[in-house]
Amino acid sequence: MLPEGSFNLAQADVTAQKQKPGCTGCNNEQPLGFDFEFAFQPIVDLENRTIFAHEALVRGPNGESAQSVLAQVHDKNRYQFDQACRVKAVASAARLGMTTFLSINFLPNAVYQPEACIQSTLKAARDHNFPHDRIIFEVVESEQVLDRAHLLNIFKKYASLGFHTAIDDFGAGYSGLNLLSEFQPTILKLDMDLIRNIDTNPARQAIVKGIVLMSDMLNIRLVAEGIETREEKLYLQSIGIKLMQGYFFCKPAFKALGDIPEHAWE
Repeated sequence: MLPEGSFNLAQADVTAQKQKPGCTGCNNEQPLGFDFEFAFQPIVDLENRTIFAHEALVRGPNGESAQSVLAQVHDKNRYQFDQACRVKAVASAARLGMTTFLSINFLPNAVYQPEACIQSTLKAARDHNFPHDRIIFEVVESEQVLDRAHLLNIFKKYASLGFHTAIDDFGAGYSGLNLLSEFQPTILKLDMDLIRNIDTNPARQAIVKGIVLMSDMLNIRLVAEGIETREEKLYLQSIGIKLMQGYFFCKPAFKALGDIPEHAWE
């Protein structure tokens, strides 16, 4: 789940990217010019009553909204921001003693050459002793990625290096099934609009049941995000969804991992 006020990847300047030969962006050492931190929201595994992962959600240095940070991202600093997010997320997770998976949102249009642009993440994982095979890279299905073939290349390269991949907000856009036919990520995260009041909405129930069946056949794990009520949780649990995320379990914790109240497991 991208942070509130998520940055639209379609704002990327295609011309500017084409003017960068090779991976010039990867060699751009210009300072970002602003600071940011992370809040972490857990993804729970109800079957095992454990926390499966934590998603890193960008915040201002004093906990300000994601939008206050993302408003400062533009064509000239998009690459630096994307790289800084990866490195800081890994460093923060290690500092907090995270032993679960770490989920990091990334900007495909900030990746010039996947193998080169991933090096800072690998270095951060080594420097902070955080296993890189516990990192999940997720991208929002509803965002307008300028070059789908490029996104597929990124996903395949990351998977070959041992990272896990996720498509976020699945069901919110129009290209999800086409993308899924070409690459099967580790995880699909269901869009919260499909989840809202699903316990009383037959149409949403039918759609999500279909996605559950499809994901089982493709060996993809499902995460239902945006859970706000016990009724939503119980219905999703009844149709076989085991991984969930949302305020019902825990709000994002600023520079912390947060705790799951005992009643949320029941």
